[in-house]
Amino acid sequence: MTRIVCQQLAPVLGDLEANAELTIAAITAAIDAGADVVVLPELATSGYMFDSMEEAAAVAIEPDHAVLAGWARVAARGGAVVIGGFAERGEDDRVYNSAAVFDGDRLVGVYRKCHLWDQEKRWFTPGAEPPRVLDTRQGRIGVLVCYDLEFPEMTRTLALAGAELIAVPTNWPYVPRPTGERAPEVTIAMAAARSNRVFVACCDRAGTERGQAWNQGTAIIDIDGWVVASQPEIGSATGDVTLAAARDKSYTGLADAFADRRPELYGAVTSSGPPGIEESR
Repeated sequence: MTRIVCQQLAPVLGDLEANAELTIAAITAAIDAGADVVVLPELATSGYMFDSMEEAAAVAIEPDHAVLAGWARVAARGGAVVIGGFAERGEDDRVYNSAAVFDGDRLVGVYRKCHLWDQEKRWFTPGAEPPRVLDTRQGRIGVLVCYDLEFPEMTRTLALAGAELIAVPTNWPYVPRPTGERAPEVTIAMAAARSNRVFVACCDRAGTERGQAWNQGTAIIDIDGWVVASQPEIGSATGDVTLAAARDKSYTGLADAFADRRPELYGAVTSSGPPGIEESR
C-alpha cells in the first residue's frame, strides 16, 4: 500500500524564504503522517500571479538550489518521493514552469510544463521534452503540470509508458460551477484516470493572490476514476492506494483499455492541423 499526500498550500508571491519554510514544513508533516509520496502545488516556491518577466525571473532557481535541497533532506528522512512545482532558471537562462521529483535525497527528474496557460506565455518558456515515467522506490511515476492535464495525449503518453501514478502539481484559477459539481479540471483528471486505468494525484493551491482565487481542487483519484481523497481548503488530502493495480488495464474479461486500442485510426490526434473532412457523395 502506498500513502499519497497532497499538500494544498498558499505560497507567498515572490518570497523564496517564506515558501521554503512553508513547503519543508508541509513535506515534514506529510512524512510524519506516513506519506510515501508527497505532492506540492505548481510554483510552490514562488507563487503564481507574476506581472512581469523580471518578477518571474527574480524567483527562478536552479534544481540544485538550497530550497529544493531542503526538500531532498526531508524526503530522505522518510524515504519518500516528493514532487513539487518551482520556477526554474534553465541552463539557457530562460525561465520554465517546472516540477522537481526527489526519490529520497536524489533528484531523479525535472519536468518542464509543455502547455502554458494564458499569461504564463509571457513569463515562461514551454518545455520541449515530453514527460517521462520515473522508476522510484514507490513505483512508476509520471509528472504533468496543471494545463498539461487537459491534453489527453499527455496522460495517455505516460500511461502507455507504464506510469502507475500521474502526479500533477497545479494552480487552478477559480471557475464558477453548478452547486454540487467538482471543478472541471478534477472531472478531466477523473476521466484520464479511468480511461488509462492509472492513479492521478492533483495538488492544487489555496489562498488568494493578487485578487485571483483558486479552485482548491486537490484530488487523489483511483484507476476506476473515483476521487478517494480531496481537500476544499488549506490542508492535506491523503489516499492509500495499491499502485501495482494500475498495471492491469482490463475493465472486464473482454474489455481492456490498452488491448482494445486502434492506433491506426487515431492519426488526426497527432496531426498539427485540423482533420480533413471528406465530402459525402
